[in-house]
Amino acid sequence: MKFPAINEQMDALKRGIDTLISEDELVKKLQRAEKTNTPLKIKLGADPSRPDLHIGHAVPLRKLAQFQEFGHEIQLIIGDFTASIGDPTGKNKTRPPITLEQAREYGSSYMEQAKLILSDKNLNVVYNSDWLGKMTFHDVIKLSANYTVAQILERDDFSKRYKSGSPISLHEFLYPLAQGQDSVYLRSDVELGGTDQLFNLLVGRELQRANGLEPQVVMTFPLLEGTDGVEKMSKSLHNYIGLTDAPDQMYGKILSIPDELIIKYFTLATNMNLDEIQSLDDAMKKGENPRNVKRRLARDIIAIYYNVDKAQEAEKAFDNLFIKKDIPDDMPETHIKCADEMKLISVLVENQILSSNGEVRRMFKQNAISINGEKESDEMYKFNECGEFVVKVGKRKFLRILCV
Repeated sequence: MKFPAINEQMDALKRGIDTLISEDELVKKLQRAEKTNTPLKIKLGADPSRPDLHIGHAVPLRKLAQFQEFGHEIQLIIGDFTASIGDPTGKNKTRPPITLEQAREYGSSYMEQAKLILSDKNLNVVYNSDWLGKMTFHDVIKLSANYTVAQILERDDFSKRYKSGSPISLHEFLYPLAQGQDSVYLRSDVELGGTDQLFNLLVGRELQRANGLEPQVVMTFPLLEGTDGVEKMSKSLHNYIGLTDAPDQMYGKILSIPDELIIKYFTLATNMNLDEIQSLDDAMKKGENPRNVKRRLARDIIAIYYNVDKAQEAEKAFDNLFIKKDIPDDMPETHIKCADEMKLISVLVENQILSSNGEVRRMFKQNAISINGEKESDEMYKFNECGEFVVKVGKRKFLRILCV
């Protein structure tokens, strides 16, 4: 096995990361891999309680694919046992646990989508119930002796809940230890995760050290905000761009992200080189319309999960719908949640496009309301799908609705 040059690997692997503990350790591990012709073991824990993947999930998966491309061994852990505990990470309350059977089922769906990014080469998929489920109570007590309550309370979400008087169950303290035990069992060289996983990943380092193993390198990545530009991308918040979304859905959603996220999306969600990303950023600062840059972003992302032809078709369909029907770029805009199934009549009144429900109904009767270029006659129309919708009322009134 011949690995690429270490500086080539490092340049690629450092792109987009938030924390690297530590760079020197990673270089030494890569040097050892080259010298012994032995691939590094790269670990990523997958939460099967959220089986529908989006481009936020893809950030660490794409980094995993880079390691895979360089010839290293991928350890993708489906956390069926830890999901049955309930992960509080980044939450102000405990995430509800699921059964092992549910976790296995969700894990299967996770893998089906993850393979849009990962190949089967050097891929080792394991379930942590295979070793955690076999631990005795004595084993658990011995494991918990490695950490103090004070150390556990250093984790930000635990600390905030403790200070506010919110309940914390003892089993939650065991979650980071269980995740760390994964690293001990698998003898991982590197573990990846979001910034909200930093504490858990560091626990893995300490448990490896306590077991006489070389501590794993920790790499964390920024959490990608969703289409609302505020909250972390999440299906439950309806602000996500799914890996299996149709190309035209992807295109509309990407064009709806706030301008300030364009560069972050290019960096974390595309393969564009950093110099070109910087050039696009400079161009926008000099007056380039951000919408033009977002069109490039949408094409690039769609091409990753489909192909260039599908990306161009999605853009053409968008242009046929919005540009060729003389729909202006400059119009009022509102965000709604598709799960709320908001009625069109309510959205138009709340955004002062029309003054009352009665006025909206009159426009319906006059056949003067259209959605994405198609006449709409149903007064009870509801938005129950995610995407971008342009509503035209009469000849001159428009409202862009971003349903997330």
